Amino acid sequence: MTKVSKSPFQRLKAKGFDVLFVSHAAGIVAQDFPTAIDELEAALSDLELPITEIIGSGGGETKFTQRLRRTLAHKNWPKHVFEITKTVDGVAKESTSHEVDHVRKFQSGVIALEIEWNNKDPFFDRDLENFKRLHAEGAISMGMLITRGSTLQNALRNAVRRFAADRRIESFDDLAKVGYIPTPKQRANVLKRVGRAKDPLPFADAWTDNFVGNKYGQATTHWDKLQDRVRRGVGNPCPLVLFGLPASMIRFDDAVVDTLEDDDITP
Repeated sequence: MTKVSKSPFQRLKAKGFDVLFVSHAAGIVAQDFPTAIDELEAALSDLELPITEIIGSGGGETKFTQRLRRTLAHKNWPKHVFEITKTVDGVAKESTSHEVDHVRKFQSGVIALEIEWNNKDPFFDRDLENFKRLHAEGAISMGMLITRGSTLQNALRNAVRRFAADRRIESFDDLAKVGYIPTPKQRANVLKRVGRAKDPLPFADAWTDNFVGNKYGQATTHWDKLQDRVRRGVGNPCPLVLFGLPASMIRFDDAVVDTLEDDDITP
């Protein structure tokens, strides 16, 4: 087992991950869950995110997220449903269930972990409040959450524009050739910017701006939105460890985009 430094997850920080500890979580994870540090660093350190999966992440769960979930499940972080029942004189009066995508049980306690790669940002409130309730009931010792980090969020526009340049995307027909079919709404928005009388945009720029704004815009789950919740005290006082995935994960592959339809994340 790796010797734990005073500040856990140094290996991830060195790779550009955002890591934030809330409510004394650094001391708790270092003291009580050193194995969790080893397992998570092993699962996250060598992650790769092909550009075609950034482009092709339509309405379902991305291949990237699926790979990460399988890796965590392999390391004994499976999905779990917590059942909490209130009793009075031995009679059940109230029962609630809380599903968490990844839960790791140790002798020293239980850690709950959620992944929010690209969802609507109110899902952060759901996850953090769920952690808070489970912690208050004594079901978990801490919560962890993985999302797009600040460098990754900021790099998306340039990465998508590079994809367009590499694939010589200059029309909707060019997009179709690489496997990407925009929705009618997206087509209309791109054509509006390409065809406007004042400062018309090249097709690649108009499509890139529209794609990134729709798919990975400010109203989706990413590091800044998670920080907003933490500053407001959402989830407090549950100890939290928050991870932001870095831009260094992006790889520029030559595969065909694996989607025939792309759903807007934001309205």
